[in-house]
Amino acid sequence: MEYIAVDAKSLEVRNNAAAERFEVTLGDTIGLIDYQRQGSTYIFTHTGVPQEYGGQGVADRLAYVALETAKAEGAQVVPLCPFVKKYIQRHKEYEALVVGHSQTK
Repeated sequence: MEYIAVDAKSLEVRNNAAAERFEVTLGDTIGLIDYQRQGSTYIFTHTGVPQEYGGQGVADRLAYVALETAKAEGAQVVPLCPFVKKYIQRHKEYEALVVGHSQTK
């Protein structure tokens, strides 16, 4: 399989609220983070990036925009998706957004 080079930091991620996902156009396909919205909480359920775009930071870019959006809205998050959970573990500044996170650690 051939990889398709992409500059992940320049990708425009959109919040497609109707489809409940953050998405980015990649050629004729998309990368996405699916979520369910419950009040002021985003429940992140799945991250998917086409294999030919893998390993270039596309999923990181999606997670960054999704979490920054939640932060800007004053929303909380539930990272059911293993990728988003690991992203938050690597980027501690987002731990405070997680439902049930104790601010007094």
